[in-house]
Formats: sequence, structure tokens, C-alpha cells
Amino acid sequence: MAIVKATITIQKNLLQQADEIARRMKITRSRLFALAIEDFIRRYENKLILEQINRAYADGPDTDEKEMLRRMKRKFITTLEGIDW
Repeated sequence: MAIVKATITIQKNLLQQADEIARRMKITRSRLFALAIEDFIRRYENKLILEQINRAYADGPDTDEKEMLRRMKRKFITTLEGIDW
């Protein structure tokens, strides 16, 4: 993995807070920023996946799916009725 330097501009108080957290965690400021960016990217990608899933299921089950669910429910009930509890 190649390492590159990057220059960023942030508010002074935010940098001070980052420095304090890095000191407490006993890591470098660069490592703290890398961890924060990794976390942001993971959350962003998860958000995109969730949006895709929500779009895929937004319209609910179609007619064939509803019929299949109805048959599955009937089979499940029949199976439960045959069990000697």
C-alpha cells in the first residue's frame, strides 16, 4: 500500500481536538485522520448499499411473491399442526 502526504485545511479548534484525541489514543495525528477517513468511507458505502436495498424493496412483493408467501404460510401451519407438542 502506497503512502502519500496530503495537506488539509481545518478549523484550529478541530485540529486541537484531534491532537488531544491522538495523544490520548497514543497514535499520530496522521493515523487518527486515516482512521476517521476509513470510518467515514465504510459508513458512506453502507449508506449506499442500504439505499439500494430500500429501492429494491420499495414496491413490496409482486403477485407471484405474494402467492408463494401464501403457500409457504399454509405449508408452515400444516407442518406445525402435525407436530405433537
